[in-house]
Amino acid sequence: METADDGTSTAQSLSTWLDRLTFADLTEGEATARIIDTIAEWADWQGWRVYRRAPSVVPLPPPLRGNSVLDVACARPGGAAPIAIEVDRTDRQRTVDKLLAEAAAGRLAVWVRWGPGPFPPPPLPVHLVTRHAARRSGKWHTVSERPAPDHSTAAPVVAEAEELPWEQ
Repeated sequence: METADDGTSTAQSLSTWLDRLTFADLTEGEATARIIDTIAEWADWQGWRVYRRAPSVVPLPPPLRGNSVLDVACARPGGAAPIAIEVDRTDRQRTVDKLLAEAAAGRLAVWVRWGPGPFPPPPLPVHLVTRHAARRSGKWHTVSERPAPDHSTAAPVVAEAEELPWEQ
């Protein structure tokens, strides 16, 4: 939970929560939805109100009317700044602009990037949280940054076949 810092501890908490997320054989849309669901679970666990597709402070580009939406927004008690969260696989300037506008409006702006990386850092005060994933046969699966255990990477043991005596 957040202290009086600049939001780094909140972003780190979300990063730790997303590290536990695993999925396999999902389309891009399904993977994004799973990440958004996991973010909502994290915020709910914090005791915050969670809003999906919440209105942004950024207006839609013409000829559209109204405001853009955030993937997730969180209202926090006790006067803590609300959180504006966007989830993307690709590096989108429009997302950066939206999050900078949210930060200028007093919200903690968090960009959750997922995919194979690299993930260039956005300009401050936008916080970056990443979840590595890879695509195989057109479907996405999570990737752990932890190395495989030794027993998984050791060379196979080769044994000589030996005929056993036959007892009757």
